[in-house]
Amino acid sequence: MENYIDRIKKKKSERRLTNEQLAGKSGIPLGTLSKMLAGMSDSPKLSNIVALCNALDCSVEYIVSGTPENTNNYTLQDEEISLIEDFRLLDSWGQNLVKQVLSMESERVGAAAVSVEESASSAKKRSARVLQTPAAFSARRYAGEEVRTEKRQILLYDMPVSAGVGIYLDADAATSIQIPNTEKTHEADYALRIRGNSMEPKFHNEDILLVESTDAVEVGELGIFLLDGEAFFKVYGGDCLRSLNPEYGPIPLKDYTDVQCKGRVITRLKRK
Repeated sequence: MENYIDRIKKKKSERRLTNEQLAGKSGIPLGTLSKMLAGMSDSPKLSNIVALCNALDCSVEYIVSGTPENTNNYTLQDEEISLIEDFRLLDSWGQNLVKQVLSMESERVGAAAVSVEESASSAKKRSARVLQTPAAFSARRYAGEEVRTEKRQILLYDMPVSAGVGIYLDADAATSIQIPNTEKTHEADYALRIRGNSMEPKFHNEDILLVESTDAVEVGELGIFLLDGEAFFKVYGGDCLRSLNPEYGPIPLKDYTDVQCKGRVITRLKRK
């Protein structure tokens, strides 16, 4: 299975760099780099990983977790990001309905150059399809698929998990809230309200996270962690926890005696 060393070597080969050239571009001593690429360094420094990513012109997420890099050069507006977040909260029936409407609207816009008579005829056909779509979906409703209600109850912990300085996660202080019951949110076991700005710009102070209970997450995933009794919402980095805000440095796990993973963050609730 490909690991971070394989991905570094792959990028190095693509750019036709020798170890000496890569050491010069990254500022990492040649001996240290050679040990890393030979697998002799069990816990490479995050600063060295970042330096290599800068030298190889690739993302830290790709090297650490293998997440494919975004090469489409799209820049999303705030409204577009909000629409994507809403789409992800829908169940499969709702997502298919949205796709149907988008497809029909794309056809309508693409047909703007045709004659008025042809456009009117196409509009009638599209209107009929829009009216028929919910009924057709309801009739099919994906045979064997579980039909869920629109909302369900989940516990929201009153003691906030920290997105900055760690705060103890009080397992007894919780209130019941309603959340959308979709394929994605159905995996959530509890909710947590975060404080601080260390996970900005994606997560903000007072955001409510939906969390799936698990005792382990993959490198690069968002999780809830207890370090010697203090709770943190961070990105799991293998040998450390990382913030999204560059103003906050990594938290080395070797500095703590008791390290626990308390859950995987699925999504956050959209603010009203």
